[in-house]
Amino acid sequence: MSLFSGLSRPLKAAGLALVGVAIVAAVIGGVTLLNSGDKNDTAQPSTSATPPPGGAPSGSVPPPSPSPSPSPSAPPSSSSAAPPPSSPAAPPPSQGGQPGDQQASAKWVTVRVYNNSTIHGLAATAADDFRGSGWNVAEVSNYSAGIIPVTTAYYRPGTDEETAAKALAAEFGLRAEARFDGIKESSPGVIVIVTNNYKTKASGGKN
Repeated sequence: MSLFSGLSRPLKAAGLALVGVAIVAAVIGGVTLLNSGDKNDTAQPSTSATPPPGGAPSGSVPPPSPSPSPSPSAPPSSSSAAPPPSSPAAPPPSQGGQPGDQQASAKWVTVRVYNNSTIHGLAATAADDFRGSGWNVAEVSNYSAGIIPVTTAYYRPGTDEETAAKALAAEFGLRAEARFDGIKESSPGVIVIVTNNYKTKASGGKN
């Protein structure tokens, strides 16, 4: 039996119209609800890059702070940079060594040989002996201002001549003395005045 069977025709027509309106309203309401649900599902939170006032957005990582520049290293201390102390200079060779050492260190001193004997050429012979042993003979001459008792090597005290004269005398068996007044102003060097007692190397032996 129909819902509108007991009604008159005009009422039936009005009832059908109301039912149709209700159905249309229901359809429109359902579509509206579906559309609003889809919009809610697809909506995304705002991700604006502009930071809110008062600081960086929560959850963002702050930029790393620049590392402090290394401080300049301290200069080395003066004690480490100072050069090591130099070793003390070696002392000069002692003048009191062996005769051989004295001869080797004094043979550069000039030697002058004068003849005071009656033997012709004795000064030249003595000079050859001295040169053969490495001595620096610079002059050969005669001495006639007096008589010298024995062959003697004369020197100026306090100079290299003293060491040289004593070394020469020790090697050839001579006497070594300081210069006397007659030869004090003579040319520098050891002055050897040979007399008759001088024995040459060829004669075999010292004076």
